[in-house]
Amino acid sequence: MTSLSVVLPAYNEEANIGPMIEDVVRVIGPLVDDYEIVVVDDGSRDQTAARVREKAAEYPQVRLISHEVNRGYGAAVFTGLTRAAKDLIFFTDSDRQFVIEEIKEFLPLILENKADLVAGYRPTRSDPFHRKLFGWGWSALMALLFGYTVRDVDCAFKLFRRQVVEAVADQISSGGATFSIEFLVRAKRAGFRFRELPVSHRPRVAGSQTGARLDVISRAFREMLRLRWRLWFGERTSRQ
Repeated sequence: MTSLSVVLPAYNEEANIGPMIEDVVRVIGPLVDDYEIVVVDDGSRDQTAARVREKAAEYPQVRLISHEVNRGYGAAVFTGLTRAAKDLIFFTDSDRQFVIEEIKEFLPLILENKADLVAGYRPTRSDPFHRKLFGWGWSALMALLFGYTVRDVDCAFKLFRRQVVEAVADQISSGGATFSIEFLVRAKRAGFRFRELPVSHRPRVAGSQTGARLDVISRAFREMLRLRWRLWFGERTSRQ
């Protein structure tokens, strides 16, 4: 039996979260035997949580987890991953920029035991130029500092076995944008097998992005430096 947790981090996504849940129900239901939709509301100031409660009343598969205050993207994803209850875990963003149907290409790689983690990458990214530039630079910097993991580190379209989360959860300290690279680095070091597939990326039609805010970028760099130091220090210690 195939069971799947779909994790949706959400921050001020009242216009998107309802249609996103509808998309997940429509696509995922026929694909697996059992599933849940875990929405993590990361301290939204709008009606995101209310929209999720409305959908939970309609679909018993929907679970809402709320952060009382905004803790950051990585913290929201981490909460969802560690609270997921099914054998396979998939996470994506709630802004509907990704095409949920494309998970159909990901599932066989896991079910046929060809990979433990399948990461999407965006051949074409439908974001403003400055976000594309930041994204390219960040991925290049992550590869330089931590070695190659996947080509599109922050692509929020990833499917993996529950065991991946169980193996690395107690090692992860990043709660902002550095979460993605820390998760991947630790999973790779634990010996899990990666595969990559291209995914579509659509323009955002509602809500606003927060990834380019100065406070978000500053936090990402602080966490990145702290992670690099922790990994270096640990490696040095283990050889002594």
